[in-house]
Amino acid sequence: MAIYIAIIGDIKESKKIEDRNSVQESLKEVLEFINKTYEADIASKFMITLGDEFQGLICTGENVMNIILEIERKMYPTKIRFGVGIGAITTYINSEMPLGADGPAYYKARSAINYLKENEKRKQVAPSDVRIEMEGEKDESIILLNTILSLMNAIKESWSSRQREVIWDMLEYQDNQLSAAKRLSIKQPSVQKSLATGKYYAYKAAVSAIDNVLIGIRRKDG
Repeated sequence: MAIYIAIIGDIKESKKIEDRNSVQESLKEVLEFINKTYEADIASKFMITLGDEFQGLICTGENVMNIILEIERKMYPTKIRFGVGIGAITTYINSEMPLGADGPAYYKARSAINYLKENEKRKQVAPSDVRIEMEGEKDESIILLNTILSLMNAIKESWSSRQREVIWDMLEYQDNQLSAAKRLSIKQPSVQKSLATGKYYAYKAAVSAIDNVLIGIRRKDG
């Protein structure tokens, strides 16, 4: 049976947002960008399914973190939680829209979203904004991934505005400090300082560790 990765995103504290229409329009544009940029990975296009929620289906784990971090960056300061479910899809898949598709991948993504919401209600210290769940027995690698995601969130929550700006620029362009300095109109030592104090290299290593696990997940028709 084919294995897919379902991603459900949910805007945090959406009822407190003053201009919700503007945020939804921004989200729509970001999802269109994701659908175009990661077209080869997408089995069912990302789209808004409820007022504050969106979802999509992908057939490879290679760009899961890229997709999540891209949405996070482009939607900031609006905060989003992500539930990632790995498993089968037992219904017909419409490549143009995720509505109607069903199966363990979506059950797990929904379970992950609900877990994050409950954690937030308990006001845990630096709860993660991303959770991964997989069909079947609990896997040690999935537990490890979620631990890494929690640590990543703790790092992210400590960033100043300048650190976030520099770190996200480096993650997006994947080049060097001099290039980042030119794009941001600051000096290279300022970039270096922001990367060091913002624990950029630890954060990037954590993203790479997650990628290395998820990259092995590909749809296998059998």
